[in-house]
Amino acid sequence: MLETVRQLAIISRAEFLLPNLGSLIMGLAWGASPPLSLTDMGILVALSFTIINISSAIGAQANTISDYELDLRDYRKKELVEALESFGHRRLKKVLTVEFVVTLALVVVFMLAKAKPVLLLMWVVGISLGCLYSAPPLRIKSKSWLAPVTLILVLAIFPVLFAYFTFTSELNPVFLLALAGLASTVYGVIIPTEIRDYFGDKAMGIETMTVRLGLVKATLFSIILLSLGGILIGIAFFITFAYGQYPLLSLLALAIAATDLTVLRKLKKLYALSKEHENSNAQNSVAQEITSFSADNPKWIMLVTQTYSFISIIMLASKFLH
Repeated sequence: MLETVRQLAIISRAEFLLPNLGSLIMGLAWGASPPLSLTDMGILVALSFTIINISSAIGAQANTISDYELDLRDYRKKELVEALESFGHRRLKKVLTVEFVVTLALVVVFMLAKAKPVLLLMWVVGISLGCLYSAPPLRIKSKSWLAPVTLILVLAIFPVLFAYFTFTSELNPVFLLALAGLASTVYGVIIPTEIRDYFGDKAMGIETMTVRLGLVKATLFSIILLSLGGILIGIAFFITFAYGQYPLLSLLALAIAATDLTVLRKLKKLYALSKEHENSNAQNSVAQEITSFSADNPKWIMLVTQTYSFISIIMLASKFLH
């Protein structure tokens, strides 16, 4: 039983749990405000977090099935392939069906309770894009510039908006600034993941945005997006704290700068390796170093997203502690 659960966790990419929590916390921090009771907040948080996480698992499971043939060629995804083979394709499809039905029911109940049809609309569009990202016939990940737009919507925009609209119906301009910063940041730190898969995707004829741009331009694009995202979200937090109950908390925006600089140093090294690869007639040793170095990207993503989550928690607390 425990082994089955472990296999399903691998297939469902359990490592996305904390980033998903970050989306919930950020939406909660910007959307919730007094006089919301702790009981009501707890119920809404539990429901929205459940919906976001099961939806994330559905997308991950669908992509694992769709990418099976490709993952067979990638030694770094051996654990994922073995988990799917052990769990079983047909069994996973049954699990997917149950998860979809249960989550749809939760979203419909949630929508009716909050009287917000937009919640159902976001969920339907988000889950569809998430599954079609790797699934044929669309296979959005191979559609160059359509792929990053899809990832930004599924990983940054929809989860945060879903959590945000759970608590409010108003659109705060400063929140939109923060959301734009988050979207830019999220894809900025996802690009190294595409760089990790660059050589395999290129060999299979899968034209991701990174394959189309090439390693050097893609890494430079990642640096620009992360820098822009950090500036936008830093300004949003600074404004919110500066005009709130505890203006000294605006100094927390410096934590974003420190975190982004740490990741930017990693991206700078990746950029240097990409330039070396471009100028070395595609030496295998450099290609392997690029693949190995960019494989650490989940740590960079966690560093950035958890910094945002930490500041969001403080912002939420500052609203209720006065």
